[in-house]
Amino acid sequence: MKQVLELLGFVALAQGVMGIVHEFTDWQVGVVQRIGFLDGYEVYASIALVVLAFALFAGAESVGRAG
Repeated sequence: MKQVLELLGFVALAQGVMGIVHEFTDWQVGVVQRIGFLDGYEVYASIALVVLAFALFAGAESVGRAG
């Protein structure tokens, strides 16, 4: 379970960072800007993914400590 949470955290962190990089450099990376209903809110969604990643890492750490 710890590895799954860490993997999901890594994917969320990578996509969040790539979304932020896309907004400020206009590189065509990441998946956030390709989702239609997030049009205009890409920066907020990317920041939310980064925050989610840290929460997943913290959850993985607590699961690893318990078991």
